[in-house]
Amino acid sequence: MKDMTTGKEGKLILQFALPMLAGSLFQQFYNVVDSIVVGNFIGKEALAAVGASFPVIFVLISMIIGLASGITIVISQYFGAKDYDNVRRAIDTMYIGMFFASIGTTVVGIIFSEDIFRLLNLPEEVMPMALEYLNIYLLGMITFFGFNGTSAILRGMGDSKTPLYFLIISTLTNVGLDLLFVIVFNMGVKGVALATVISQTGALVTAILYLNRYHEIINIRLHGLVFDRQIFKHSIRIGLPTGFQHSFVALGNMAIMGVVNTFGTDVIAAFSVASRLDAIATIPAMIMAQALATFVGQNLGANKSYRVKTGLLSTILLTSIVTIATTAVIVSFGDIFIDAFTSDPNVIDIGSEYLTIVSLFYLVFAFMFTFNGVMRGAGDTFIPMIFTLISLWLIRIPFALFLSNRLGETGIWWSFPMSWATGLIMSWIYYLTGRWKKKVIVKPQVR
Repeated sequence: MKDMTTGKEGKLILQFALPMLAGSLFQQFYNVVDSIVVGNFIGKEALAAVGASFPVIFVLISMIIGLASGITIVISQYFGAKDYDNVRRAIDTMYIGMFFASIGTTVVGIIFSEDIFRLLNLPEEVMPMALEYLNIYLLGMITFFGFNGTSAILRGMGDSKTPLYFLIISTLTNVGLDLLFVIVFNMGVKGVALATVISQTGALVTAILYLNRYHEIINIRLHGLVFDRQIFKHSIRIGLPTGFQHSFVALGNMAIMGVVNTFGTDVIAAFSVASRLDAIATIPAMIMAQALATFVGQNLGANKSYRVKTGLLSTILLTSIVTIATTAVIVSFGDIFIDAFTSDPNVIDIGSEYLTIVSLFYLVFAFMFTFNGVMRGAGDTFIPMIFTLISLWLIRIPFALFLSNRLGETGIWWSFPMSWATGLIMSWIYYLTGRWKKKVIVKPQVR
């Protein structure tokens, strides 16, 4: 656990972010390994099937992830105020909510998976493998939510190292099982999905055993959990806008995928690979924003709002350095990275074009997330949700449809930086108003 209310702001944020960054890279790493194994040992149709499944998965889990983020902010503010009883009650409340949410997600996903894929115009030759992969993946929702919820709780208390250790275990297990199930047992996409479910389950079990034995506050148990309605209301108030935001982003990604699917298997495969690499490239900016949100939450909870601006400026500087370096690497070596997934020259060319276009605007993306991190740390999640909906549904999707009719798939790629620029302008202006400071839930006593 890390108290972020004292000490050098930039150093605290960086130290907190680095383990989360490593963890996210490991998490993306086993997604990348999934795609490399699928692309090289099964084929580009299977690569397209796995890639087409991820926007659907994101839609199904996005609302719950958003609600969990509300709990994380509540925990960080209570932790900053040294109110450990309410920290424990918030933890219990989150686990109860996550359990029922995971059951509902699995049932809904399996029932409607084929209808969703058909709505997205998924080619018939890809459909059977996509359904097989998605339905197996959904069976692991309980452990997925359990592990990610546990990690979110730890981060809310300033502990970003412990989730990393569990994630390393999960990643290494997933890679080994991928190779075993696909190459040795020839299980196809079924083996890739099964490897993910088993590795996530193993990580959750390991986390429970370790935390119950060694952690000062967290005690994960099946009985005696306390559901606190007031904390739940605070969490809903903060998390629901983020949940809607994630959901509408996920639906927007599905809409973009629907446009991509109309261009055939090669473009689907290229977009699937390039978007995986794109996700890795944007991780540092997203993680720094998450670290800033926890920093802001703890300091506002401790009635030290004067530290927020310095934390923001430090985060902008750190993020800029990493983002500029990342852009240089992607522009220089994007085609080489894609070649690791597939040897198909047309898929490589299409994916390289996507990466070149979007990577030039990573800095815009990074600044947008940084300003939003301040607002979320304060508990002001409604306005960022509105900004996201505007930039996605009024900018990205309409321009993807419009430009793709004139420029082909290249027009889709240009819609991404256009939406980021819109989001950044709105977030920066709202930050300057200072209205986000009024959303803090913890009111420290005046001494």
